[in-house]
Amino acid sequence: MNTLIQTRRSFIKTTLKAGAFVSFAANAPVSLLRAATTAPQRIGDTVLVVLQLSGGNDGLNTVIPYADDAYHRGRPTLRQMARGAHKLDSHLAFHPRMEGFYRLYRDGLLTIVQGVGYPDADRNHPGGMHNWHTAAPRAPKTQTGWLGRAADRLWKPAEANVPAMFVGAIPQPFAANAEQVIVPSVRSPRELLSQSFSPVPAEPGVSWLNSLRRATAVVQANNRRIESVMAASSSADYPKFQLAEELRAIAQLIRADLGVRIFFTELGGGNIGGFDNHAGQLGNHCSLVHQLSESVAAFIRDLQRDKLHERVLLMTYSEFGRTVRENGRRGTDHGAAQPVFLAGGRLKGGLCGAHPSLTDVDKDGLKFHTDFRRVYATALDRWLGLDSRSVLSASFEPLDVLKA
Repeated sequence: MNTLIQTRRSFIKTTLKAGAFVSFAANAPVSLLRAATTAPQRIGDTVLVVLQLSGGNDGLNTVIPYADDAYHRGRPTLRQMARGAHKLDSHLAFHPRMEGFYRLYRDGLLTIVQGVGYPDADRNHPGGMHNWHTAAPRAPKTQTGWLGRAADRLWKPAEANVPAMFVGAIPQPFAANAEQVIVPSVRSPRELLSQSFSPVPAEPGVSWLNSLRRATAVVQANNRRIESVMAASSSADYPKFQLAEELRAIAQLIRADLGVRIFFTELGGGNIGGFDNHAGQLGNHCSLVHQLSESVAAFIRDLQRDKLHERVLLMTYSEFGRTVRENGRRGTDHGAAQPVFLAGGRLKGGLCGAHPSLTDVDKDGLKFHTDFRRVYATALDRWLGLDSRSVLSASFEPLDVLKA
């Protein structure tokens, strides 16, 4: 390696030990000089937050069809009764421990997209998750994820922006795998302050010292932003769950306004487990949907304080739903269609689509009527301002869930 470049890198890593928030493209490094001189004001950009529910969430005990006899017949030990549940209408209710989601729904800040899936759904964890990650169900060799492809299209080399970020403790899910950009993974904003990145040599015609000075300035400015929002939001009321802390971190990074357009996080542990309740489901699922509901509600309420919730759309997904009938071990098996939840300040709210039949089923799984790529197209076209066809390799009609 060139000795001068190595010396520069060593010096800068020492000088900028407080940390730099810089992305490097996979095929061409990003210039710190550009980051320092061309970063625009990004206030007003919309932000997408994607929340993975790992393991296969049981939609029927999340949004409960309490008035349907088939639900009660199929789940003699797992069924949730109308008493105590949070009724949405004369047919459906949220799980009793989902107070936060119920309040968001009541206030028009949450939409339930019912019956989401795709044809011939893969009911194995790796295949099911890969399909949701790639948005390419019949292309198992796809090398990029849908969020990674979106990040590639949001990347602006001249601005040295970081278009997407994973916040969480698990290995980064495949959905964030991109062709051009590297999507960083962090656990908290404070971790950004402790990271050091190896920058590249100065551009031709620009002195290395000037590059360093300008790079130092943008690093220090970003760090001040992060430290400022961390202090300002430390009093926000979040429950003591890991997901809540990760969403708090995302709220802080949104407030820092560093240009990240996509955040990705997870509940359930990433691998098989989490929502995959083949036995003894009742208590574990109750705990998980409570964490989901209260963490997301705290996140939206936090952003509401300064109307940032109007810039944010949060969406959930799982690799599949569960079977209508319990399996004899007080659990449920891998199903098909599921509800997807959307939260934010520019939603129309309420229900989107009809609840699937509990008697006209596909191998005891709910039949889908809304392709999951329509949800993705809504986020890409209507929220991020991208052409969803370039990300999904096909045209899918967005859902009518957002206010004009």
